[in-house]
Amino acid sequence: MKKIYYLLFLLWMAGIGGLKAQDVALKTNGLYWLTTTPNLGLEIAASQKVTVDLAAAYNPWIFKDDKKMRFWLIQPEVKYWLCEKFEGHYVGVHLHGAQYFGGFSDKRYDGYLAGGGLSYGYDWILSPHWNLEASVGIGYARLWYKESDRTYCEKCYENKNTDYFGLTKLGLTLIYLF
Repeated sequence: MKKIYYLLFLLWMAGIGGLKAQDVALKTNGLYWLTTTPNLGLEIAASQKVTVDLAAAYNPWIFKDDKKMRFWLIQPEVKYWLCEKFEGHYVGVHLHGAQYFGGFSDKRYDGYLAGGGLSYGYDWILSPHWNLEASVGIGYARLWYKESDRTYCEKCYENKNTDYFGLTKLGLTLIYLF
């Protein structure tokens, strides 16, 4: 995982030398906000057709009856734009990592996930500084976690893991281009 972060950092540094107008974008996914999850992303152009995106989300909320799903999520992505950056169709490769704690049923889950996938999206230009992006991704996630009853007990848990294949990214994102 450290090698992947190092590669993303190098891609970002390679693109930062020649930054000019509309090479950096600040983003937020509206679908996350619908689930009360604050999120923010930064996307930087590495060339005319390649951008590197780093999105993060954090959900700290507790709902009534002590039901909660606290988590943090990070999802880096490299996008290849079919026309030019920040305009039209793109295909991408994304990774994701998260830590979560909580549950809405009579079980509590405390664990991690990691994985990756392929994505497709389309970016509409709204004005010189504002865009709207729709995206979808499919892929894999490995989850490993402790499962326990809702009543807290330090020794009363079971270690489990799960493999997930399916939807790994969904977004309707508002973008501000610098």
